[in-house]
Amino acid sequence: MKLESLQLQDFRNYGEISLTFEPGVNLIVGDNAQGKTNLLEAIGYLGSGKSFRAQKTGELIRFGADFAQLTGQVEAQNRQQSLRWVLFNGSRPRQIWRNGVKKKTAGEIAGVLPSVLFCPEDLMVLKTGAAPRRRFADLALCQLRPNYDAALTEYNRILEQKNRILKDHHENPALLAILPEYDARLCQVGALLISYRARFFQSLGAAAGAYHGQFSGGAEDFSLEYKTVSSVTDPFAPVDTLRSQLQDHLQSHHRAELESGQCLTGPHKDDFDISLSGISLKSFGSQGQTRTAAISLKLAQRALMAKEFGEEPVLLLDDVLSELDPGRQDFVLNQIESGQVFITCCEPGRFTKLGKTIEIKKGNVIA
Repeated sequence: MKLESLQLQDFRNYGEISLTFEPGVNLIVGDNAQGKTNLLEAIGYLGSGKSFRAQKTGELIRFGADFAQLTGQVEAQNRQQSLRWVLFNGSRPRQIWRNGVKKKTAGEIAGVLPSVLFCPEDLMVLKTGAAPRRRFADLALCQLRPNYDAALTEYNRILEQKNRILKDHHENPALLAILPEYDARLCQVGALLISYRARFFQSLGAAAGAYHGQFSGGAEDFSLEYKTVSSVTDPFAPVDTLRSQLQDHLQSHHRAELESGQCLTGPHKDDFDISLSGISLKSFGSQGQTRTAAISLKLAQRALMAKEFGEEPVLLLDDVLSELDPGRQDFVLNQIESGQVFITCCEPGRFTKLGKTIEIKKGNVIA
């Protein structure tokens, strides 16, 4: 799959811009704060409806504008396709078109332009808190499994409502009467999330282990462990079993949740850990080991998507090469000989041999 062209209107710092791309490597160069990362964000959003930075749609709209528009022409699934998003400020819902036909959800464009983003923050994601690791998994799974995207959205909605009840029940005790209903629904949807995640992490760990083995010469045994609530004895169990185990765990935390005013347990606390030859990377890994493992995870994510969709997903490298030593640079570059790649860089002459160069300055293309 290839993004052939992209048009932006009032997206981030771009007023109106139209770009064409090469099917191989596209190098986006320019000084800091000129819009290079915004361009990668637009490409990722075009194919998924999700931003790797923004929490709210309004953050993507240029200051002073009422709406933003993204349009792209894509070669995917053996034919030419078009994608178009219109984003609005306020509560008005965003709009999406695929091949000129309006769609209701992002799940209806799955597989047209999947992408994998790799940025400097990802290099140390295995050393940070659990939230960035969950976000990494969620962004990947939402592209691979549209039903997961719908379940995650529903889970977060129920979780927000439950937290509001827990926060307000002291002033309005009558709210506690509806709490069991929210708990039941939270466990039902949460069980689906755990089932999806268990299978994703199993496949991801196997693929990442193969890449890590190539890089380390087989010197380290790579393993990935998915961590969910302690009452779940087997995350591969039937969904009804997972639901029941989640329910038990919630019940054991009922009093603590009432006292704290927030939901304390569930898949929204999930995490995963990488071990090298039985030693936890998060606790004891060196910076070099952590970076190599992170690279392996991203390459594994790309491989899983390629297997799922039958085509290489677009790879977005946001200034990540400059953070790597020559050996790790070579390892990454040797893995991207196929498929379309977008690389941002602050040094115009550093990687020009890789492919087409596009220079960005203040949201404009410099000829």
